[in-house]
Amino acid sequence: MKSANTNALYSNDAVTDSVVDYAAAHSEALPTHISDYHARIVASHPRMDYMISNLQGQFQTFIARAVGAKRVLEIGAFVGYSAMVWAHAVGRDGSVTTLEFKPEYADAARAAFQENGVENVEVIQGDALETLAKLSPEEPYDLVFIDAQKTGYPAYLRTILEKSQPGAGAGRLLRKGGVILADNILRRGLVANDSEENPWAAAGAKDRERSEYEKDNDVEALREFNDLAFKSERLEAFLMPLFDGVGMSMLRD
Repeated sequence: MKSANTNALYSNDAVTDSVVDYAAAHSEALPTHISDYHARIVASHPRMDYMISNLQGQFQTFIARAVGAKRVLEIGAFVGYSAMVWAHAVGRDGSVTTLEFKPEYADAARAAFQENGVENVEVIQGDALETLAKLSPEEPYDLVFIDAQKTGYPAYLRTILEKSQPGAGAGRLLRKGGVILADNILRRGLVANDSEENPWAAAGAKDRERSEYEKDNDVEALREFNDLAFKSERLEAFLMPLFDGVGMSMLRD
């Protein structure tokens, strides 16, 4: 569950909370304006669960800096929290481009950036299935973060690979050695196990409607995405079973 930083790898909720708090306390802290913005959205927005957690923000900052990322492309801005994390990670001399479908979310993100003095993020509003294909950056991105509608994940990955061909010149999307991170790729464990053993599966719960995690063919699309990343000869993939599942791929060529 992204909002609480939780995972199911520990014996109970109390141990999980203790481990998460300990991990956060022993990881490089996020700036106050970022964690304060997260708290504000958690307290006020009905779709606060669309955000990554602060701990995941700490993780993503570490990854960006570990690979030396200075140019980040984000697919799915929501209200701008994760883009603020990336903007902090790449520094003022780096840049972030974030794609957002809903105008109200794009506007909220822009307002948050202005309010917090974040000047190195560009928001492109529109359907990422279309705007991603139209991008032609002057320099390739070092890192791409995918956290948008799950049914679009396979198409996003195909587009990234198609626009990052070996030897490509101007307009190449992702550089050689660049990283692709994809959030929510386990979807409450349903991608790996949607039997009655999983309480989030419709088959395992009587007299209730399918949850939002099971609608719109999300599970099937995420399985397709994971298979594409794993089987691609151009990617080195690692699936991390933390948060709601984070797919990590590195472009080999």
